[in-house]
Amino acid sequence: MERYLFLGALQGITEFLPVSSSAHLVLAQAILGMDAPGVVLEAVLHLGTLLAVLIYFRRDILLLLQRVVRGDPGGLRYLGLLAVATVPIVLAGLLLRDPIERAFSSTRIAGGLLLATGTLLLLADRKLNTGTPRPLDFPRAAGIGGAQALALLPGISRSGVTIAAGIILGLGVGEAVRFSFFLAIPAIAGGGLISILDALATGLQPQEWWGLAIGGTTALASGLLAIKFLLAVLGRGKLWPFGLYCLTVGTLALILLR
Repeated sequence: MERYLFLGALQGITEFLPVSSSAHLVLAQAILGMDAPGVVLEAVLHLGTLLAVLIYFRRDILLLLQRVVRGDPGGLRYLGLLAVATVPIVLAGLLLRDPIERAFSSTRIAGGLLLATGTLLLLADRKLNTGTPRPLDFPRAAGIGGAQALALLPGISRSGVTIAAGIILGLGVGEAVRFSFFLAIPAIAGGGLISILDALATGLQPQEWWGLAIGGTTALASGLLAIKFLLAVLGRGKLWPFGLYCLTVGTLALILLR
């Protein structure tokens, strides 16, 4: 049961804090000798973090859905922006799946890309609350989507690169965060769906259902706390603590792990 608790907390916290959940999984496996979660548990953990986003942003999501159903041009446009930003990660996931999966066997790749994430966060921190925010348009949405596609690699934080890309492209921090979390919904759902399909293709074995329930619940609860903490830090106009953390962990991974 401790394994399920640990993996659930790790997934929930690092999925939303800009520190890369995938890198932490790779490093935890190397340092603690842990086995990979497995496709069924991975799907459950994705479901837990997806529910965290849906619960925390339920009012914003409901408002967008209402606008879309009414045929409101602004709502339809925002849905189009999300669709454009989702295309890169779908294409990358379909076309580059094998090399991406091989990258998860390397602690050096995870450590090196954590340095890239940390550097990007520090660059975005320098642009926080400077200048007049620019509107979210289709070119900026495509740029943020391209950044999200990079997060398929271990060490690149999905929330980190999408928020940082939005800020660097001129969005206000509130809009950058909102778009990042809306964009997380299809990305996390897609990752969970792939895990489920993999499980069905390889044949499901009897599972410890209590363990799966504990892992999913822990991912949900820790994900909600992580979102709240991230928004509180960003509300104070700070990204540098996460950047410094990524640089520190990435450097230690490169030095200590081979």
